[in-house]
Amino acid sequence: MFTGLVESIGTITAIEQQGDAVRLTVRDAVVTSDAGHGDSIAVNGCCLTVVDPTTDTFTADVMAESLARTSLGALGIGSTVNLERAMAVGDRLGGHLVQGHVDGTGRLLDRTPSEHWEVLRFSVPHGLARYLVEKGSITVQGVSLTVVEVVDGDGSDDGPGATWFSVSLIPTTLADTTLGALQPGDLVNLEVDVLAKYVERMLAHRTTPQPSEGPQS
Repeated sequence: MFTGLVESIGTITAIEQQGDAVRLTVRDAVVTSDAGHGDSIAVNGCCLTVVDPTTDTFTADVMAESLARTSLGALGIGSTVNLERAMAVGDRLGGHLVQGHVDGTGRLLDRTPSEHWEVLRFSVPHGLARYLVEKGSITVQGVSLTVVEVVDGDGSDDGPGATWFSVSLIPTTLADTTLGALQPGDLVNLEVDVLAKYVERMLAHRTTPQPSEGPQS
């Protein structure tokens, strides 16, 4: 489990092709300070398992399924990534409960700057839109954010008619995560609030209680 509060921005230093998978090497001194083999680190919101940690790098294997369903497949040497170690029991939950299981990808549509914050609009796959509500939580590239607005489109996942949502980012978020450098068209990982999915599942399988029979005469 993660919180969506990015600890550091790392850099991809090597990508080793392994047929149906790749091995990524990420350089960052913060998350590797106590990383051990088998630990979990969220890379752009995707939970990866540490293979070979050093004092300032770690490697992780990414299988074909993850490459196809996340933005990790678009990474190259020198790409920057948001990093967060798995939360420990007793830690403050400053963001929201994040699993590190990417539900889908979206694209940055546009960004509107203002004096003290910036509004970013992202497309969202039509099948995920039902989990988004105004003032609810969503994870974008591993960053816990609050949804400002949700607008339903025509059912397409991309293009002018795509469903979209917006978020407002303060200067700290823009400076301390990779979201500050995103450009329109960039692909991002999305994870919706897991609580919304559980509620949907429970409501879909609820049964109508039968009325109890009265006393027999």
